[in-house]
Amino acid sequence: MLRPHAFLLAAFAICSVSTAATESSPWGNQGVIDTSRSPYAKLSPVPVHAVKLGDGFWAKRMKLNAEKGLPIHVEDHEREGEMDNFRRLNGKNVERRGFLWSDEYVYKLMEAMAFVLQTEDRPEMRKKLEELVDTVIAAQQPDGYLNTYWLEQNGKKPLSWMQGSHELYCFGHMVQAAAAYYRATGNRRFIDAATRYLGYLSANYGSDKKPLTDGHPEAEMALVELYRITGDRRALDFAGYLLEGDGARLGWTGSDFERLFSGIPFVSRTKLEGHAVRCLYATSGAADYYAETGDPKYGATLERLWKDLVTHKMYITGGVGSRIENESFGEPFELHNREGWLESCAAIANMMWQYRLLQIKAEGRFADVMERVMYNGMNAGYGVDGVTYCYNNPLELPAQKHRNSGAMCCSPNLNRTIASIPGYFYSTSKDGIYVHLFHNSTLDWHLADGTGLKIVQATEYPWKGDIRLTIAPARAATFGLHVRIPDWSRTAAVTINGAVVRGVKSGEYLSLQRKWEPGDQVRVTLDMKPHVVAAHPLVSEDQGRVAVQRGPLVYTLEHIDQPGVKDFGDVLLKLAAKNLDAGFQVQERPDLLGGVCVLKHKGAVYSPSIRDEPLYRGAAGLRPRSTKPIDLTFIPFYTYANREPSAMKVWVPYQLE
Repeated sequence: MLRPHAFLLAAFAICSVSTAATESSPWGNQGVIDTSRSPYAKLSPVPVHAVKLGDGFWAKRMKLNAEKGLPIHVEDHEREGEMDNFRRLNGKNVERRGFLWSDEYVYKLMEAMAFVLQTEDRPEMRKKLEELVDTVIAAQQPDGYLNTYWLEQNGKKPLSWMQGSHELYCFGHMVQAAAAYYRATGNRRFIDAATRYLGYLSANYGSDKKPLTDGHPEAEMALVELYRITGDRRALDFAGYLLEGDGARLGWTGSDFERLFSGIPFVSRTKLEGHAVRCLYATSGAADYYAETGDPKYGATLERLWKDLVTHKMYITGGVGSRIENESFGEPFELHNREGWLESCAAIANMMWQYRLLQIKAEGRFADVMERVMYNGMNAGYGVDGVTYCYNNPLELPAQKHRNSGAMCCSPNLNRTIASIPGYFYSTSKDGIYVHLFHNSTLDWHLADGTGLKIVQATEYPWKGDIRLTIAPARAATFGLHVRIPDWSRTAAVTINGAVVRGVKSGEYLSLQRKWEPGDQVRVTLDMKPHVVAAHPLVSEDQGRVAVQRGPLVYTLEHIDQPGVKDFGDVLLKLAAKNLDAGFQVQERPDLLGGVCVLKHKGAVYSPSIRDEPLYRGAAGLRPRSTKPIDLTFIPFYTYANREPSAMKVWVPYQLE
């Protein structure tokens, strides 16, 4: 956590380094996505390299990712043969191994390495990335096609552009890896290879050619990003073709359209359904397409689907996908706890979608959901050791081993997401700068008009709600500083150079328009009191239960932290009827789970255990059961299943007193 004098050091640092200058190279200006020239996006992301994270929450996660997790996962995928699959096409005498979609593992690892290199130079990682770029490009066919599963040595291609082929899915991840590589190095060779693949697709498939649609959406957003980098209109048009859906010509049926969330016009969609990752990758691609075209039908569909998400189908952690079957969305309010699937990749997809909608509309509601996913649903997938990961993140578990190690789709997806975190903190607009997220950090960038700008954040967020922003334009300048006030903060206070700012509203950006002088200070104080959260009455599993949240973090109980509790099913949270949020104590535990704040609160256990009661009882079963008091310890949800196997639950039965 931030030392008391760290703010003074950070404030001094802003005066001791040179002001930012506009990058002359286009690749140096591009963020995680590049909406700087998108006519229907209000915001333009700041590049990853422009934000340097100091000590704190995400810096620790990024360091583990770069130094431990990512190198180990690269070794895992080397051992599993996914990288040799490309070398096989270059003449190496090995058999192809892995799933038919395993090319995506390699591409996501390459993208993760490129994002790390956008933050800092790591020579060994750069060497490995260059080797993989060489290997991938060498395996590409003269006509541009590349897929290690479907491509035979003699050049014969099954062209299985059907439900489960994942060909376009792998192509999409190739493009995203190429984009990240270009933004890390300025070298266009990988982007050129992706463009050659686009040439193969556009020459052979389309509404006036052979039919094609993707059984796993991903290529849509990749194609839009390829268009943003190259200006090649074929990429944007092909994204539009895929979003329009050509499944009927391929013989798809209604169940295919639902499960795969592709094959029919995107604008005909009325709800989120089917495989959660496919669904939210499709909505992300549609958001990118809308940012370039402004098609009002896309705008209306995106809004309709977003409302379906936040009012019916999203978990409190920002996770999605309530059904194990097909890893899919369920019906409205069908939010299972133990049986919920909540794949880590689906949380990442949700985060990506929210980020794109944020760039388009510049509204706090999208940043609030994005932050919820980042700190909880996505972050839970990444172990506190930086190596293990969760494929799925349910909100209740029995005492069993849950985290994984080895080669799977979620580990490189988490690697690339953690590595790109600095790129999510800021965006620029025509009138100024937006502050989306909070962390001890320094922004070194510029406004839309080229004026150099530094912003130093000094904070211990998410553990504490005090955030100090020191603003230093290269020269005194008038612009808007738009600071997000999170929706979870029931009250918030803001000052500029000590003067109180009025009109602060939770869930919105606070727009501070003024002439800013170097050294001006903005202080934001958020409400960090823990509070209980109730679910909608139609979420049947959560009736009679509450969840606990503090700041952006959702908390959970693990049996291991409740000494003396024999049966975890007997645990109750005791709440004061006059003030349901009262009674929580916050304790800093730097020795626990990588350093966390735990919450203490009064609880109770049934005595005797409810396990001993008969399956069915008469009216006596409606009377209050006897309990005995205990003290409960809550840990942040993202840290669950990082110790010995232990039962866990987010939604806890309660008793009023």
